[in-house]
Amino acid sequence: MKKLHIKKRYSVLLAICLIMLLINILARIFTPFADFYTEKIFPFITNPFSFISGIFPFSFGEILIILAVILVFIGIPLTVILLIFGKNFRRKTAGTACLIYLSVFTFILSTETLNCFVMYQCTPFAEKYLSPSGHTRTQLTELYSLLIDNANTLAKQVPRDSMNCFEYNGDVNKEARKAMKKAGETFPQLKGYYPKAKPIQFSYFMSQSHLSGIYFPFSLEANYNDDMCRTNLPETVCHEFSHLKGFIQEDEASFIAFYATTQCSDDISFQYSGYLEALEYVHNQIYKNNITDAYYLTDNISDNVRRDWFRFLPDNYWEENEKKEVIPTETVSTVSTTALDTNIKINGRTEGVETYSLMVELLLDFYYPE
Repeated sequence: MKKLHIKKRYSVLLAICLIMLLINILARIFTPFADFYTEKIFPFITNPFSFISGIFPFSFGEILIILAVILVFIGIPLTVILLIFGKNFRRKTAGTACLIYLSVFTFILSTETLNCFVMYQCTPFAEKYLSPSGHTRTQLTELYSLLIDNANTLAKQVPRDSMNCFEYNGDVNKEARKAMKKAGETFPQLKGYYPKAKPIQFSYFMSQSHLSGIYFPFSLEANYNDDMCRTNLPETVCHEFSHLKGFIQEDEASFIAFYATTQCSDDISFQYSGYLEALEYVHNQIYKNNITDAYYLTDNISDNVRRDWFRFLPDNYWEENEKKEVIPTETVSTVSTTALDTNIKINGRTEGVETYSLMVELLLDFYYPE
């Protein structure tokens, strides 16, 4: 009876894996299925589970990551030791280990499929809500000028610290939720419940990975790097909130964060964060594409903006936290970037991590509709 019960558990887990595989295939070959799932079914998953995980004052997803690390670095070696020296219960050890690892794999595959992979196959945001078209170098130059002017204006108004750098002391969750719900009036998929975005306790590892925020599909949480400069905070929280509503593509989430912070918030700090992030992306595109006619505009960027933009971490951050470095930062950064790039590519975006910069195309579609 016991063997039958164990076999049944294996069968159930394998059946779930097969279903998840079929769902992935269906989403890839039939976009309307991905759209229907994301718009009609996913909210019934994300809202209650986000509410439940939101009960915890800490990031539940971060705890699961820690448990996974323990399983890999302690659980697997322990299993090998037991198999080598536990002659009398090798079969039981092997069976238990296989069941545990299969359960973990099934959980990861299921949550990644239902809360992430399917959304990669949806109709692009631009096709649903904007008027995508080709754009000229002149339009990109005009956009660069517009963003510079707005950033310069707001830079004079936002609160600053003793070093004259931007600081934010408001309730980022309250304002972000309000902005995202207002954005939902224009983009209906953004409507609904938003949990509290949570800081990651091991933010140093996020800094090593150069991550400002992270969405955990297995806990349906929005998380942010608590060590980063506060200029990035409003935009980052809105970006991660976008993922909770099924906008999993990085360029789309970045555009939504821009729209929410600049068009839907009355908080000048939110507006400044959104314009500053967009300005950085457009600036990079101007120089990447050698649009020399726009170079003179860079001289118009105010000293306050220059003090804040492209500023991910506080000054002397690495020197002050060098004792936290367990794994070399270069190694962590390389592995993190490779993993992120691979994840995006296997889900159909050949651009990989370059998809972040494609947010500029969405900005152009927004400001210069066809």
